[in-house]
Amino acid sequence: MLDIEKIKQEAKDALAKIASNEEAQELFRKYLGKNGEVARAFALLKDMAVEERQTVGREVNELKKEIEALLAEKKELLKKELKRLETMGDEIDITRPGIKPVMGHLHPLTLVQRQVAEIFQSMGFEIAQGPEMETEWYNFDALNMPKDHPVREMQDTFWLKGESKMLMRTQTSAVQVHYMEKHTPPLRIIAPGRIFRNEAIDATHECQFYQVEGLMVDKNICAANFKAIIEEFLEKFFQTDVDIRLRPSFFPFTEPSFEIDAKRKGGKWLELMGAGMVNQNVFEAASYPRDKYRGFAFGVGLDRLAMIKYGINEIRLFYQNDLRFLKQF
Repeated sequence: MLDIEKIKQEAKDALAKIASNEEAQELFRKYLGKNGEVARAFALLKDMAVEERQTVGREVNELKKEIEALLAEKKELLKKELKRLETMGDEIDITRPGIKPVMGHLHPLTLVQRQVAEIFQSMGFEIAQGPEMETEWYNFDALNMPKDHPVREMQDTFWLKGESKMLMRTQTSAVQVHYMEKHTPPLRIIAPGRIFRNEAIDATHECQFYQVEGLMVDKNICAANFKAIIEEFLEKFFQTDVDIRLRPSFFPFTEPSFEIDAKRKGGKWLELMGAGMVNQNVFEAASYPRDKYRGFAFGVGLDRLAMIKYGINEIRLFYQNDLRFLKQF
């Protein structure tokens, strides 16, 4: 005999116990599936008398609808509970002690580059940028370097494969010509950036490092202007009195050329940078009239400045990403 109330109560008891969508699906198959309890109840109707069949049929239909409603309600509750569990970790308990986040900080070379830029900007210099991949013209020819100059050879330069003579720039001096082609004097710029040289890697040399190039051009610039500006820069950078001396040297793009040594109070002389008065051939390469303008240029390694400032004796430490080293700055 078909006991509809018993089936309904069993379904309600089963619904109260399920705790997952998988269990709800299993209950659906048991009661509402093709071979479930409700389907078997409908199958029994064919053996009943007409009046009984109509009465029992209505009851079975109501049973089906009630189980469907109860199951849908249970699935909605399960859905809400799952969402609550997923978002539980996002709730903020304001009574719990806070966790201090680990803060990043700037690389020592970035700190030095920004400080250098700020000092020169305070003296009226503009920041100029140029490409790291250069043509032979801007990197060598426009800077008055002869075709047979040793720096063009493979032991000093990273040449790129291809028909055109392209290379990774060996100094930021190339930015000078780029800038002068688009600007007329008076001008004063610095050009910080990364450069590449095919050098043996040791404690004081890397195949890539950072340099800042400086250029000042007008009609009456002389070496005394350069000396005054560099002294001002070094004293602000090292935050102490600095003596400098100029020694005669040679660079194709300057004439006369000189090496700059610097000494802090009580310290030793250190070779710091190369500089000189811009060669008129460089002005001509930038389409300036010969002998109309004078200017000075200098180049100094940012890595070297950082090593002196922070007392670092190993250039490779800047590029090893060792947090024990980087966290000190």
